[in-house]
Amino acid sequence: MVKQVLYVPEAISAHLKGDVFEACMQLQGKAFRDVPGRKTMRTELGGKYYFIKQHFGVGWGEVFKNLLSLKLPILGAMTEVRALQKLSEIGIASTPLVAYGQRGCNPATMQSFVLTEDLGDIVSLEEMLMDSQSYPMLEDSKRLMQTAVADIASKLHSAGLCHRDFYLCHFVLSRQNAAANHYDLHLIDLHRMLQNQSPNGDAVMKDIAGLYFSMLQNGLCAQDLGAQDLGIFKQHYLPQTAAFWAKVEARANKLFAKFNSTKFQQRLAKEKSAIN
Repeated sequence: MVKQVLYVPEAISAHLKGDVFEACMQLQGKAFRDVPGRKTMRTELGGKYYFIKQHFGVGWGEVFKNLLSLKLPILGAMTEVRALQKLSEIGIASTPLVAYGQRGCNPATMQSFVLTEDLGDIVSLEEMLMDSQSYPMLEDSKRLMQTAVADIASKLHSAGLCHRDFYLCHFVLSRQNAAANHYDLHLIDLHRMLQNQSPNGDAVMKDIAGLYFSMLQNGLCAQDLGAQDLGIFKQHYLPQTAAFWAKVEARANKLFAKFNSTKFQQRLAKEKSAIN
């Protein structure tokens, strides 16, 4: 017997034909990400827009590669479903959960999906910082942005959650609020999230290091842990030891150097060219 988890409200299933799970796995739309085993699309149902992530199975090769690297493989959509449910509990805004499903027991071939509401016309903090003409970064707005990011990080990590892709591109808000410097942020892209983590552990340190790297890369923070920029962040984040912040700085600077190396930039340009 095939194990199945399925939650699809009538407002969605009314627009699907035949087997509801299969219909969700066959939905089409504008693709935003299409990699082996996973596809993310914007799709329309009943005149409303949604985002759907479809997981088609990662294969045993990917499972063993992750395990040999001491990493937990991402097997399907339920990691993101549980993350969305948890963020809703602790009061962090994300893409509202609409429907989800999972079918199969074999971790290599299991299929699953998660359907969320479309947040509409949004912009990420990374995009805002790159477009200074549309979003001039005055000192007051910079402080508001730093504080809003720190508040989410504090709430996330104090609840034992780690994003694992904790970069400014995953903090989004409506363009209207962005133009008004009103940072009602949503945290997105939760498919790698870990739960039940120590607020002072390595997973949290890696989250903050990734965020600090992203702040350095996009000019939201100066490259000095004693600088005023990071001081604002620390005031609104969890208390941490000097050793924790030393690890953050070392890892962030390593990420910064790697990202800006000629070799990495050439690889990035090649990947972007292949997508285009």
